[in-house]
Amino acid sequence: MLTRVGRNAPFIGVQFIPLLAIFTGVSRTAVVLAVGLWVARMFFITAGYHRYFAHRSFRLGRVAQFGFALGGLTAAQKGPLWWAGNHRDHHRFADTENDPHSPQQGFWWSHIGWILSGQFNEKKYDRIPDFAKYPELRFLDKHDWIGPWALAVACYLIAGWSGLVIGFFASTVALWHTTFMVNSVAHVFGRRRYGSDDTSRNSFLVAVFTMGEGWHNNHHHYPASARQGFFWWEFDPTYYLLRALSFVGVVRDLRRPPQAVKGSARIRFGHLDLGMLRLHLNRAAKTARDDALVVPLRDLAARAEALAKQARQSERASA
Repeated sequence: MLTRVGRNAPFIGVQFIPLLAIFTGVSRTAVVLAVGLWVARMFFITAGYHRYFAHRSFRLGRVAQFGFALGGLTAAQKGPLWWAGNHRDHHRFADTENDPHSPQQGFWWSHIGWILSGQFNEKKYDRIPDFAKYPELRFLDKHDWIGPWALAVACYLIAGWSGLVIGFFASTVALWHTTFMVNSVAHVFGRRRYGSDDTSRNSFLVAVFTMGEGWHNNHHHYPASARQGFFWWEFDPTYYLLRALSFVGVVRDLRRPPQAVKGSARIRFGHLDLGMLRLHLNRAAKTARDDALVVPLRDLAARAEALAKQARQSERASA
């Protein structure tokens, strides 16, 4: 226990550094710096780490690929290979015991507990061989401190102590928790359009805070899409920026959801909501007091797991 607390002390301590603004003051430059860095780094996480490295929903040249990886590195969320590899496991084993951050193990586990546990620190390059073959990406993954340290120094040089405390640390903490909301809030609160085999939900509020990542049920229904707001009224600024970059040739082959995908597996049209069925069956099996109910409930849950496995295989095949 003490070892775990010691290992997580820097991460926990950073949460309180913004309070030092009491002594440093809050300059206008520092506030502008904080907002600008939050937006820029959120883009590199959502567009780079997530939609590109984890899902390959568009193409980049090698120089641009390095730039997206370096930009994501400044968010202090470890390297692109570690991040994307764990996210691929999340989709592969969504809401099962092998999912790194399923909210079925508790809301706070999915939000931050899985990171603090130390169980997922290992870099598993076999999860992401398509990008692990690049030595420059392996270098960034190994030396993931380079991005945040360089940015912290730059913030201090630009706006002094206020720039460091507010511009870097406050925006970093805000960035962490808004990013983590996709793992926690977007699997617990919101609406389900598609009967995916997990508990993902669509949330406009999360989409606003994460530049479009809140359309999480859409995303789990069709992960290959660079556009997560499937319809025009679904706010997705990450996609808008990617589309702008495609006009100047930085981004190529942006993948969008086909019309058939957008209209399939709709719960409102009677499609089985497999994810919620699994959730309720597993909960019922765990809490059942009558032994005569436990076996059939577990059997039904196992059947739901089998259906979920088939659904994931079909999803990967269609992608």
